[in-house]
Amino acid sequence: MKPLILLIFINIALFSSGLKKDVSLVTNEIYTNECGSCHFAYFPGLLPQNSWEKLMSGLDNHFGDDASVDEQTFQTLSKFLNDNSAEKNMNYKRSRKIVKSIAKDEVYIAISKTPYIHKKHKKIRKDLITQKEVKGLFNCTACHKSAKKAIFNDDDVNIPNYGKWEN
Repeated sequence: MKPLILLIFINIALFSSGLKKDVSLVTNEIYTNECGSCHFAYFPGLLPQNSWEKLMSGLDNHFGDDASVDEQTFQTLSKFLNDNSAEKNMNYKRSRKIVKSIAKDEVYIAISKTPYIHKKHKKIRKDLITQKEVKGLFNCTACHKSAKKAIFNDDDVNIPNYGKWEN
């Protein structure tokens, strides 16, 4: 009975504090169309502003591809990413945890390389992450079935060639 009461108390505390689950949804059609045409349109709340700035400064070599855009599109994308970066979305659970996991002097341009993401996936066997159906931690939608809705909870994970994840 005590664990149940504790769980209820924790839930009340979380909801009353205004803390939202996961990350803020993408609301920018230009971002969705431009970035989402090649890969999952990652939520800006998954990286801090300095990371998005560094990533945007190297679009000519974006993880091995040329993702260059015209100046107006660049400005629109940069503003959207900066305005919605993780530290500006601290009322979302994942954004807050990502920011807290990164040291002040570190800059990550890959969400999958952040300490928080590594910690969340450390119990998963490497062969399940690197298999052809997943390819790597960068491919959120391979296992997180509601990733496009900004839901990344453990109950929603279904790993190809493994099944539902039981933590």
